[in-house]
Amino acid sequence: MVRSREAAGLTQAQLAELTGFHYSTISFAELATKQPSLRLARAADVALNTQGTLALMWQQASNSAGLAEGFTEFTRHEAQAAEIRLFEIGLIPGLFQTRAYAEAELAGAVGRGEVTADQADERLSFRLARQKLLTRTPPPLIYAALDESALRWQLGGPAVMAEQLDRLAELANEPHILLQIVPFSMGGLRSFRSAVTLLTLSDHGQLGYTETLHRGFLERDRATVAIWRRRYDRLQVDTPSQAESLALISRIRKELAP
Repeated sequence: MVRSREAAGLTQAQLAELTGFHYSTISFAELATKQPSLRLARAADVALNTQGTLALMWQQASNSAGLAEGFTEFTRHEAQAAEIRLFEIGLIPGLFQTRAYAEAELAGAVGRGEVTADQADERLSFRLARQKLLTRTPPPLIYAALDESALRWQLGGPAVMAEQLDRLAELANEPHILLQIVPFSMGGLRSFRSAVTLLTLSDHGQLGYTETLHRGFLERDRATVAIWRRRYDRLQVDTPSQAESLALISRIRKELAP
């Protein structure tokens, strides 16, 4: 928080006045002698125009949302990545989800007893904060390959899915996003059987990330990441183009029309 405050040209006292907190609370937070509250992080985001970054950092550090082991570390790298390549199956990626879609997915987790209502609220906040990287300057280059099942599985009903598919089409028009849909017809040509993300960092380092049911794995081994990247390259070649993928999204979207 101290770097953001200084970049804004504010003193601790001025930030305290803007956020409604005592200046000693700001001081303790910056010295890391006392864990700041999420309320403070959110108030500081507004005062410093940091677009949810401080709240995201708070959630990464506290993991009060009960996120999978390894995921918060992954998101710290994701936020700084120059390039993101992702494959998702059965679910729209968190970076692309609408609020209504995310709420429906998290409501299901609460209903199954996997998370509490409070954890679901924090996960929603965390997920939406992650999406800030889509509009940062400069934005990362994102290659997204989504299995057709992600479009077919209806979360929240037709209206929610229609809005979500519209959002995908909108994102595909962004110059830094390439979206492809992996159709069911590809069969055994699909390179991955589970979700995977590949990050290229600003220093050209490369990382991979995948998850089991309860745990995330951040892969740093260069040889393993290289294998994943080759498989992703093959997936992109075998998958229909973005234009063909958008046509498939449009057809599924029409099926949801009242």
